[in-house]
Amino acid sequence: MCFERRIVTAKRDKEDILIQKYIQGCIRNERDSQKALYQHFYSFAMGICLRYANDRLDAVGILNDGFFKAFKNIAKYEPTKAFLPWLGRIITNTAIDYYRANLKFADHLDVTDHEYVAEVSSIYDKLAYQDLLALVQELSPGYRTVFNLFAIDGYTHEEIAEMLGISVGTSKSNLFKARQKLQEMLKATETNTYQVRSSEVDRNLLQVRLNTNMQ
Repeated sequence: MCFERRIVTAKRDKEDILIQKYIQGCIRNERDSQKALYQHFYSFAMGICLRYANDRLDAVGILNDGFFKAFKNIAKYEPTKAFLPWLGRIITNTAIDYYRANLKFADHLDVTDHEYVAEVSSIYDKLAYQDLLALVQELSPGYRTVFNLFAIDGYTHEEIAEMLGISVGTSKSNLFKARQKLQEMLKATETNTYQVRSSEVDRNLLQVRLNTNMQ
């Protein structure tokens, strides 16, 4: 076991060195390094974009804009910190900027004025990651953005309110409505048969705080 851990650690260290090499090349505005960094983190960044976008075409637009901003600001990245969260924040902020002009947040009552949505885990367990992702994409931009920021990316309602220029109550209400819509769509899938294609880790990514109480 110790030998296997050493191998994993060695591979991780080698990858970190390679990433830092790409980053230094990007700082020098080297096209090869930019291409290499783009390809290395394509799947990670696209996964974020797909959660916020209406479709794959929009996701590609967000992805390219996000990497453009990353390359433009990469000299500000601190090598002592992890690169993945830094890139993830840029991609997420790009997605928010991309839809900010189109988001229409009506004045809603605070979520405490609503009856809490019932548990949906029994339905969720029947869905593969890609199936649930497709349902999230069917939410309206406003509901989808708040749901992603809170349930997936872990932001608080206070942080979301500041990011989107809305009230905390509106953020809570949009999250409530998003969960309500997801529950309705999830129930509709009970009559369909899905083949689970993803691992427990992948499915848990979208299950995080899906049914937990909103703070």
